[in-house]
Amino acid sequence: MDKIYIKGLEVFANHGVFKEEKNLGQKFVIDVELGLDLNDAGRYDELNKTVHYGLLSDVIAEEFAKKSYDLLEKATYELCKFILVNYDVSSVKVTLKKPWAPIKRSLDYVAVEMEKRWHKVFLAVGSNMGDKEKNIKDAIEILDKNEEVKIKKVSTLIETDPVGYLDQDKFLNGAIEIETIFSPKELMRELLRIEEVLKRKRVIKDGPRTIDLDILLYDNLISDDEFVTLPHPRMEERSFVITPLNEIAPNAVHPLLNKRISTINKMLNNI
Repeated sequence: MDKIYIKGLEVFANHGVFKEEKNLGQKFVIDVELGLDLNDAGRYDELNKTVHYGLLSDVIAEEFAKKSYDLLEKATYELCKFILVNYDVSSVKVTLKKPWAPIKRSLDYVAVEMEKRWHKVFLAVGSNMGDKEKNIKDAIEILDKNEEVKIKKVSTLIETDPVGYLDQDKFLNGAIEIETIFSPKELMRELLRIEEVLKRKRVIKDGPRTIDLDILLYDNLISDDEFVTLPHPRMEERSFVITPLNEIAPNAVHPLLNKRISTINKMLNNI
């Protein structure tokens, strides 16, 4: 991936735990590394094909000084998020240095470094209570309002029979492609929050639900974490997951099976 660097940008701001730091302010030094595709800018010599680092430096200085945070970690995270949300970049690394840190030792500076990027994620969505289609649309709308998520594609909704607990209504199921800054755990917490907003109740295992949101694939990540197992367990066995996913991402690859979704779809549905 191509890079643009901004090094040693000095900004005066009011971040810090101590009252004096917030009242008086102090100097901070910011390094930024942008990851993006510079091929068109290099080939065609056009400024609109890249990020104007002069203007970005001014915007970073202004944004960084707008609010006051206790921690360098918070200020760094917010700066990463701001750049990713507002500029056409794939990744950003921010190193925030504090040369005047209130430490009774001689040192050059203390610093926090953070790297964030957009991740490609596929979600499964389903509902079998109330106005099913509205429930799904509401979930997507709530997700889309989060600036750390970008909705890229939404599949057609299909009606499917329940699995496991059978004494319930049929489901509407679909798949969503998003890009997100969230880590898998952060994204799962956000999905659970949306389910709570839409009144999902976990009374019966595999039972009726107003909304069901699951992470299917997160980049090519494989994880056995109990909170977020990736890829989603047994997704390749469930046509109500694979059929809508195949509609929006036939060339996506299941990282454990090393098979494209289109291949899994053909095998599962005997096509």
